[in-house]
Amino acid sequence: MPTTAPPPGAGVGAGPNLPRDRERHPGPPRAETLVALSPVRLAGMLAAGEEILECRRVLAKAGLNVVGEILRGKPFVELEHYPGDDVYDRETHAQYYYHAHRGAGHEHGHFHTFLRKRGMPLGVRPVSHPSAAQWPRGDAAIAHLIGISMDAYGEPIGLFAVNRWVGGDTWYPAEDLIRMLDRFRVDHAYPSWPVNRWITAMFVLFRPEIEALLRHRDRVIAAWEAAHSGDALEDRALEITGWLPVDVFERVDAVAEALGVTRPARAVSA
Repeated sequence: MPTTAPPPGAGVGAGPNLPRDRERHPGPPRAETLVALSPVRLAGMLAAGEEILECRRVLAKAGLNVVGEILRGKPFVELEHYPGDDVYDRETHAQYYYHAHRGAGHEHGHFHTFLRKRGMPLGVRPVSHPSAAQWPRGDAAIAHLIGISMDAYGEPIGLFAVNRWVGGDTWYPAEDLIRMLDRFRVDHAYPSWPVNRWITAMFVLFRPEIEALLRHRDRVIAAWEAAHSGDALEDRALEITGWLPVDVFERVDAVAEALGVTRPARAVSA
């Protein structure tokens, strides 16, 4: 079931300590149901799901997985970025890296994903905020989009949104971030072509969850500001604003069922 914070032991930080009265508490993020989506959108999600499964297949055939492809045998050190110089597409201006804050529970680590200014659609603007002068500005502006939690087997287990201080980004309203989602695309082979295709497709397959988490993020920040003094965007007590579990196999099967498409039986992994 969706939760405002990750389940105990998820390893992506404690959930926000929000006021519990119903008028202020934004509740958990809730993604749009598949039955509410158009056949065209569902078809795009199914294609993305098949892409994810194909990337998984070719990696598994060589005894590899998404996380292993990023680490490439290097020691996994908390807070360090993998790869060390991040992954950046100079045409789309999408960027991501993998790391971990702590080795708790069943999360091995997570991806942070971003879009830089030159890749953003026209008309998006950072929010007006007293501390905005300290954020990356102009051509250096960068937006944190979503986090992807991974388990030790290289499988995605959740998506999450974060407070501004976590990514050190420029703070855009949720609706502007949602306009940016279609522009997240990593279209080259460094450090791994399958991983870059996989992470690009994740944005399509789980688009409803990502949109829900971003809108929920803004509600959480507003509730936090109403209940606490100081700058909510820099408050270290508020790290993860929302978390939703994901399962690629279940989602692909559900989308296919919604479209009335029969998929081949799932092969049993060795």
